[in-house]
Amino acid sequence: MKIRTVHRALMGALATAALTATALTAPAAAAAGGGADGHTATRAAMRAQVEAGVPGVLGQVRDEDGVWRGSAGVADTRTGRPRLAEDRFRVGSITKAFVSVVLLQQEAEGKLSLDDNVEHWLPGVVRGNGNDGSKVTVRRLLNHTSGIYNYTDDPAMRERLTKGFFENRYRTYTPGQLVGIAMEHRPDFRPGEGWRYSNTNYVLAGMIAEKVSGRSYASEIERRILKPLGMRATTLPGTTPTMPAPHGRAYSKLEEASDAPIHDTTVLNPSWGGAAGEMISTAGDLNRFYGALLGGRLLAEPQQRELLTAVPTGEEGGAGYGLGVSTAQLSCGVRVWFHGGGIHGSSSMAASTPDGRHTAAFNLNADWTGDLASVVEAEYCGAAARPAAGGSKGLAGLAALR
Repeated sequence: MKIRTVHRALMGALATAALTATALTAPAAAAAGGGADGHTATRAAMRAQVEAGVPGVLGQVRDEDGVWRGSAGVADTRTGRPRLAEDRFRVGSITKAFVSVVLLQQEAEGKLSLDDNVEHWLPGVVRGNGNDGSKVTVRRLLNHTSGIYNYTDDPAMRERLTKGFFENRYRTYTPGQLVGIAMEHRPDFRPGEGWRYSNTNYVLAGMIAEKVSGRSYASEIERRILKPLGMRATTLPGTTPTMPAPHGRAYSKLEEASDAPIHDTTVLNPSWGGAAGEMISTAGDLNRFYGALLGGRLLAEPQQRELLTAVPTGEEGGAGYGLGVSTAQLSCGVRVWFHGGGIHGSSSMAASTPDGRHTAAFNLNADWTGDLASVVEAEYCGAAARPAAGGSKGLAGLAALR
């Protein structure tokens, strides 16, 4: 199944609902990943993105052979400046894994429990229209089994993020306002009785991290993850609309029509995403994070088990979602943990083998077209990757803010 573009998410709810994946039956002989053939298949898959209309693509891979960097196309359609592997970009919902790590570390320190309910930490915040914070645990926020409505599905919010983008690009939202939008709607299901991706879950998770620590979730991410791992190119901009250099431009179609004009959406206030997706990073920093996370260097063993305890998402093939990360089996039988991220003009994906030894991160500076699932398939499956008509079935529904 082809990765859903951020544009479809923007129009359908700003980024795909489910960070889920569909497993394919492995071929009789599984080929080695992209590293075995010098990343030839990955290079070809990246070039195919540009041939399909994406302005530019970049990526970095870390495996037993070292670090490989690649790019194709342009970072700026006006100047023709090429895309660079070290460019910064908005990562959208890949932010969620960082927020999850903060809460899991806080649990390891005895400051909270995944079984704590939301009402305990945020009294009165999740209430009304059938919402009851006393029935929703921290764990259910992190694995999207809370049933709480996704605020970016709200029709008025969706309108502001798409057709009303230019009138609202500098608008500031507080976490309380975002949760308030969700509380105007009934839950999708009773807590623990289903699975549905909801950005509201992670806005609440960020609020809890702040209540526990007495500091902002951004400062907790910086203190606990970015500084220890040396992730110097990763930032949480808050309400700042501009991006640090170097970076390319971000391009979006803000309408459903295939002939809709392409807009430069680089500059925006990301507070509408908050703890669900405000982060800016690089492919190199994302690989550093995923390598440490899956390699067991960020969490104690009990919390690592919780991170990787995946609940079924209802997608074909038995895909699962853990606590801020998702898992899938690719067409060649390789299993990866991953997350996608989508925000105006930027589509990203970060993935890793279960041991953290083979990581890969990619970004497109477009949200209306592109198939990052096929690029990930190419990296890990090489010549064995067999995308179905219309895109890869190894990873599906990946983008992020919705």
